[in-house]
Amino acid sequence: MSSAGLERPQLVAHVQQALSYTLFDCKWVPRSARLLCLGSAARGTGLLQLYELRGGRLVLLREIEKAKPLKCGTFGATSLQQRYLATGDFGGNLNIWNLEAPEIPVYSVKGHKEIINSIDGVGGLGIGEGAPEIVTGSRDGTVKVWDPRQKDTPVANMEPVQGESKRDCWTVAFGNAYNQEERVVCAGYDNGDIKLFDLKTMSLRWETNIKNGVCSLEFDRKDVNMNKLVATSLEGKFHVFDMRTQHPTKGFASVSEKVQKSTIWQVRHLPQNRDIFMTSGGAGSLHLWKYEYPAQRSKKDSEGAEMGVAGSVSLLQNVTLSTQPISSLDWSPDKKGLCVCGAFDQTVRVLIVTKLNKV
Repeated sequence: MSSAGLERPQLVAHVQQALSYTLFDCKWVPRSARLLCLGSAARGTGLLQLYELRGGRLVLLREIEKAKPLKCGTFGATSLQQRYLATGDFGGNLNIWNLEAPEIPVYSVKGHKEIINSIDGVGGLGIGEGAPEIVTGSRDGTVKVWDPRQKDTPVANMEPVQGESKRDCWTVAFGNAYNQEERVVCAGYDNGDIKLFDLKTMSLRWETNIKNGVCSLEFDRKDVNMNKLVATSLEGKFHVFDMRTQHPTKGFASVSEKVQKSTIWQVRHLPQNRDIFMTSGGAGSLHLWKYEYPAQRSKKDSEGAEMGVAGSVSLLQNVTLSTQPISSLDWSPDKKGLCVCGAFDQTVRVLIVTKLNKV
């Protein structure tokens, strides 16, 4: 083995826990050794389980059953003191839970006519500036932004214009929240559309199509001037867009990478290094990537307009953990290299990624 090989990060399976239900999302509880699993029980109800990582095992602390299957969750809009969890369910409901007293939600709204596929939060956890907000994307074709301090009505509603067919929204992400005023939402749809909504001007800022259903979107950071956006697709490809320079007609420069034949379900950037990200795949695999910036990030076109220059992506490491798709993924915000993933083999796995400071 070469010396370079010894320096590569390793993906070490630390703990795995079999579950008796379908797992849709898993999340680390900020500032703790705890994680949450959200899903659907066999009888069609929703399940929320809270585990604690103790040495080499996961200890179940609490299990809560809800009326509707839970599809997705986020802590992104809560304070570090409260650590409330926002969830989207199969009934189109957005609920916010106090995990210390989870019987009744602290906030609840029937947000959508159909399942909420994706949720993201911003303005919480002491990260960035601006109001705490939650975005939900649904099969009903709409993307809505909620301020938990306002009841019942979204602060923004992005829906198909008159005569436009509604597309299933699979993924949503906040970005550009680097001051009190600026904020964007990016949404990905089943037909390959990616739309960037500017919440400051309440307008569509940019759109593109990656020819394939968009499974997951994430900015490398939510609380900086837009820098990079990764979009993953149904057919095993991902695209990294350089969001610093928007050309008037060409939009943002991007680089794409074909990973495998199967779906890339999720992308998550390492909280402690935004140029490293992990993708999870339909073949039960995880791939760890590093983005390399070009020598110059922008250049002038023949008309003198600034256009972005895409960098390159290198594979640091990959591992196959399951015969089933890994559909959810979350890095610990506190402990570098600690991550959790959930797969359709009804197993939650905690991994440790080593040598991340060497790359």
